[in-house]
Amino acid sequence: MSTFDPAIPSTTESGAPRESDANSLSVGPDGPLMLHDVALVQKLARFDRERVPERSPHAKGSGAFGEFEVTGDVSAYTKASFLQPGSKVRTLTRFSTVAGELGSPDTWRDVRGFSTRFYTDEGNFDMVGNNTPVFFVRDPMKFPDFIHSQKRMPDTGLRSQNMQWDFWSLSPETAHQVAYLMGDRGLPRTWRNMNGYSSHTYMWVNEAGERSWVKYHFLTDQGVENMTNEEAAQMAGEDADFHRRDLFDAIKGGNFPSWTLKVQIMPYEDAKSYRFNPFDLTKTWSHKDYPLTEVGRLTLNENPTNHFAQIEQAAFSPSNMVPGTGVSPDKMLLARVFSYPDAQRHRVGTNYNQLPVNAPINPVNSYDKEGAMQYEHSGDAPVYSPNSYGRSYQDEQGIEENGWEADGTLTRAAYTLHAEDDDFGQAHSLVRGVYSEAERDRLVNTVVGALRDGVEEPVLSHVFEYWKNIDSQVGQKIEDSYRNA
Repeated sequence: MSTFDPAIPSTTESGAPRESDANSLSVGPDGPLMLHDVALVQKLARFDRERVPERSPHAKGSGAFGEFEVTGDVSAYTKASFLQPGSKVRTLTRFSTVAGELGSPDTWRDVRGFSTRFYTDEGNFDMVGNNTPVFFVRDPMKFPDFIHSQKRMPDTGLRSQNMQWDFWSLSPETAHQVAYLMGDRGLPRTWRNMNGYSSHTYMWVNEAGERSWVKYHFLTDQGVENMTNEEAAQMAGEDADFHRRDLFDAIKGGNFPSWTLKVQIMPYEDAKSYRFNPFDLTKTWSHKDYPLTEVGRLTLNENPTNHFAQIEQAAFSPSNMVPGTGVSPDKMLLARVFSYPDAQRHRVGTNYNQLPVNAPINPVNSYDKEGAMQYEHSGDAPVYSPNSYGRSYQDEQGIEENGWEADGTLTRAAYTLHAEDDDFGQAHSLVRGVYSEAERDRLVNTVVGALRDGVEEPVLSHVFEYWKNIDSQVGQKIEDSYRNA
């Protein structure tokens, strides 16, 4: 039985009216987010603490250690030491599903997490991405709601296609990712046979202080392979840990999987006038406009010796950056920079960075102190800065090297639209221009199968309209197939 009153607008947990459940507070539509956006911080911090100790999204997964070797030359774009010609660093990569809890099947149709840590001489650099180049939402205010729609109903405790499609069909920005997910690549055969993407736009800075925007693409050297719906369902029943087992056995047998890292590089000034907003997480950049440039090769060659210590307690975060790298005005990325370490402090503990799997290889001199399970410490050295007793501290002032300009009033709004920005255009290009006729037929069957699993009105009609907005023919086929069955 529902206990909410539809006449009461949404509020914060303290009862104050919410100004928006969809848009974060930023300096102008394209500017940075504000720490004093109480509604956003409360929503994300509350979301980070929903489950203990399992990750809220990306709970089910595994990974392996390896190495990254630079094979190209991108020194003209970044001064990051681990990206310079000839560099080789140790890595840790974790793969996961987004929605599934611990114990859920590896082969459910879902986006897969693809996160890699580079243990560099300048600190840890984490690339926390997925196996898709886009995502479902562009504003972090909607992220907890998206994840809630992928989890379980409050009454039955069961997952719900109706809840999932309700959120998607009422959030048109999801169209590109949903079209990708419902296609063949929504069911990768193994982790070894899927690509990884930063999805977000990041920043690079070179020795001269020149800035560029970049997107990371980890392209599998094993080739992209996918499962059919029938194969995935069968494997879910036969071996729910199939992907985990496959990776471990491959490495144990000396069959080391690898990925070639390539990047798209956009000159800093191009972002202002590019035909799509380059910081919108629901969009891709055309490879014709910004072709791929090779950087290096990631190889996984070392299995964990203790899954809990080395994989479950691994705490990745896009806030782990090194000189020569930075974030962008991507609102989802800016929120993740806060939310990920906040979630790790809750999930693993205040001193999670002192665990061997998370500790950097270079010396640490931090004024952070105490907290649960502190192991490394500074002895009797001063615990404050500035101080008069020789412990170094920084006090740099001036323009931030890896920052950008922002000018605008505080606002809750979507990004400023660029020339070709809309929610359905790139989804249409994917479905009509990339997928073959056979792939479109399989997409139709996948969607119709999902709709028959408890999707009801008015959600059903919303879904038909949603797909017709993506592609009129595919949308009509979905409706006809559903109604004529």
